[in-house]
Amino acid sequence: MPPPPSLRERLIDAGAELVATGGTASLGLREIARRAGVSHGAPRRYFPTHHALLSAIAQRGFEELGARFDEAVASTDPPRARLGALGRAYVGYALEHRGMFELMFRHDLLDSEVHAAAERQPRLRESTLPLMATVVDLVTECRADEKGRPEPAVTAAALWANLHGTAQLWTWGSLQLALDDTSSTRLDELVAAVLDAHLGPAGTA
Repeated sequence: MPPPPSLRERLIDAGAELVATGGTASLGLREIARRAGVSHGAPRRYFPTHHALLSAIAQRGFEELGARFDEAVASTDPPRARLGALGRAYVGYALEHRGMFELMFRHDLLDSEVHAAAERQPRLRESTLPLMATVVDLVTECRADEKGRPEPAVTAAALWANLHGTAQLWTWGSLQLALDDTSSTRLDELVAAVLDAHLGPAGTA
């Protein structure tokens, strides 16, 4: 049998469960401790601040998303197809894990140098770098022979922003209203359109 999870992992597990069922508003320190079955002061042994615990929970989300990326691109070969699979995986994760997705992109967690220095840990924003690097590499492969286009990092950032906005607007129901369609097929078409907008129609990149 595997060893039981450490208290640190139990706290992160409890937070991940809470954010999945109650969103970011449910992530009070006392409630996380209660869900983990410990006193409300116990988390301080591993997380000097509430912020540090929230960052660790969000880190779990980036690990899950990274695993989805790896799985999505493993079964496809051309870079354009891998980008499409990655985009669908990104939007799919956002829709299936809305609370975690919101937590992962909290500006105060991603860009908090003061907290990170005090807690002696890397800023959460560093968790996005490997994911972004994957997108940049694939865009570079798609545009190996193209000239006069934005540098791959700029295109990758714009593509990411477009996918993120697609996921958010679908979550709010805005895109379904605009398209008068709620089907997942329509969502796949939107992801394909995002790629077309930034890379040109399929077959030309």
